[in-house]
Amino acid sequence: MSQGPAKNFPRVRQVEVSAEEAGQRIDNYLARYLKGVPKSHIYRILRRGEVRVNSGRIRAQYKVCAGDRVRIPPVRVATPAAGNTMPMRSLEDCILFENSRCLVINKPSGIAVHGGSGLSYGVIEAFRAGRPQAPYLELAHRLDRETSGCLVLAKRRSFLRAFQEQLRQGEVVKHYLALVSGAWKGGTQTVKAPLRKNLLRGGERMVTVDETGKQATSVFKPVTRFGAATLVEVELKTGRTHQIRVHGAHIGHPLAGDEKYGDPVFNRQMKHLGLRRLLLHAHYLEFADTAEGERITVSVPLGDELKAVIDRLESP
Repeated sequence: MSQGPAKNFPRVRQVEVSAEEAGQRIDNYLARYLKGVPKSHIYRILRRGEVRVNSGRIRAQYKVCAGDRVRIPPVRVATPAAGNTMPMRSLEDCILFENSRCLVINKPSGIAVHGGSGLSYGVIEAFRAGRPQAPYLELAHRLDRETSGCLVLAKRRSFLRAFQEQLRQGEVVKHYLALVSGAWKGGTQTVKAPLRKNLLRGGERMVTVDETGKQATSVFKPVTRFGAATLVEVELKTGRTHQIRVHGAHIGHPLAGDEKYGDPVFNRQMKHLGLRRLLLHAHYLEFADTAEGERITVSVPLGDELKAVIDRLESP
């Protein structure tokens, strides 16, 4: 049996990997027990050999097996600052669906799904801290920090494997609502444009349409036309980084509030209407929970802030 996750004082611990925990990389396994410890420090103690599995040294790529005995060295765990934890406490109120194997939340805009890139805390760290007795919690997929809406967390390793296989097979249905610039001409438009990640100066990540990139497909369907803007529903057939934002800009309809790929003039116009964020919302999700033998559908409408912007666009 595994012991409970880390407390805020350093001590050597020996924990046994359960069958549910088996199959994950040792760095991810350690992150659950060393809440608040940066990944860089976890890699450091792995390189130094301070972490042992069955009394032997291992690399960060090692995947733990059921029954492994893991030595976790004494590491002082940072307590998140009050400013980080306050918005996270309300995440429990954002739960849209939960069973024994997974949960789906309505992720607020502005909160990252995980720590990193200068952020010590994200959705997954918040849930692990708020549910210290949970044997397993992992992100099943990701949303951009600026994007709101349906986000799935796995409560069982078996669910995570099954969900990610559905993602690979294109069996997870994902629909988004987005406000884009310009008057949409015609009906549904399927965009097939390969995407490639690039790193610019300062470490900023950008994604570009590039024939050498990974295949990506988005289906845009107009919902409401406002003349200078259009509310569209987008179905993702693939799940590449920034896919909707880059595909929208690629076809001449950049997203409202997109500071990275958007139109600055259009963004200023939307700001005058009260838009203070990217208008991209994951409003519908459908997937199978194979162990429970059911197909789960979750939907969540636009929040009040975004509805207010749409209402102002509809006003004469």
